[in-house]
Order: sequence, then structure tokens, then C-alpha cells
Amino acid sequence: MDAFIMAGGQGLRLGMGEKPCVDILGKPMICYVVDALEESESIGDVYVTVSPFTPHTEEVIENRYGGNVKTIDTAGDNYVGDMVYAVEQANVAEPLMVIMSDLPLITADLIDSIVEEYYRCGKPSMSVFIPLSLCKKVGLRPDTVFNWSGNLIVPTGINILDGSKIREEQEYYNYLLEDPEVALNVNTAEDLQRCTDILEKRQNK
Repeated sequence: MDAFIMAGGQGLRLGMGEKPCVDILGKPMICYVVDALEESESIGDVYVTVSPFTPHTEEVIENRYGGNVKTIDTAGDNYVGDMVYAVEQANVAEPLMVIMSDLPLITADLIDSIVEEYYRCGKPSMSVFIPLSLCKKVGLRPDTVFNWSGNLIVPTGINILDGSKIREEQEYYNYLLEDPEVALNVNTAEDLQRCTDILEKRQNK
């Protein structure tokens, strides 16, 4: 399946300019996501949605990946609207992954496991969550929490949708992961430091 990285938002909370371009150990944050998708055995084409708020992000993608990763210009003022527009511009009518650009801890193996679960679940769409209790154990403070059948769950910013029905409400499946790192998106300086520390440990293994 193809993948769409959402990178057109303003990212004001972090306060470090264009969030997708924030440097983590000498590499733009978004490039961790792109590289994981490119290394994944389950992902075909990779698209990055950019906007007037993220001109440097477009430059970074074009300079680092050339035509291998395509950018799609969106308005940048509505997540769902930008996503629908990007999918229609790319003319993707198969299942596709939508992922945030601020998840630098994502790995190719994790992406492959998520795609595998999607095809196993038999639903047209799937959202990936982790339990709130797991966040608390590792000290994460999520912005959004949902109540799902009496369980408090936290969205990871990773979804799979049927591109042929991108303007329709799709029957969905909630995939609950027991991996807190997948939900660590970078919104604050504290988040950034936590990600940096984890990535540093990975590199030193």
C-alpha cells in the first residue's frame, strides 16, 4: 500500500519553526518517518503533504529523496480536508496508510506489523491506539484520549483507509498496540528530548 505523511500543519506548540524539519541527531524529524516507510516491505509509494506553512519541508524532501518521495501541496488548515485532497490528487484507490510527520520513533518492522494487522482485520479502515495506562507507566502525557468500550485509549497518529472510499465514512477497526514509543509524537521540547534520548540509545546498541 502507499503512504501519506501529513506535514502541512503549523506546529506552533513546539515553537522551533517548521516541526517536520526540526533536527534530531543531525536528521530532520520527518526523515525518520520517510526512511521507516521506505524500508518497510509493505509500503509502495510515499507522499508528503505540505502547505504554505511548511515550504522548507518540501525542499528537504525534494533534496533528500528526489522523485522517490512525492510532495503534494495542500491548504494546511484542515487535517481531514488536506488528507482527502492529497489522496485524490495522487489518485490512490487502494488501501493506504496515513501517518503524522512527528513520529520519529516509528520503525519499518512496526509499520509492517500494522499493515499485516490491517489485512487480517477485514475492515476497510483501521486506527492504531495504545492504552492510556501504558502512557502513564512511561511518563507520556497524551493530548487526546478516547473511551473505547470502557477502555481509555490514545491515538498514535497512524491510520489505514480505503482510498476508493476516501470521502465516505468507513467501517473501522481499532488496533491496540502495547508499544508506547509509537505514540510519542513531538509536540513539546520535553517530547523532543525524550525522542532524542531513545534514538541515541538505539544508535548505540
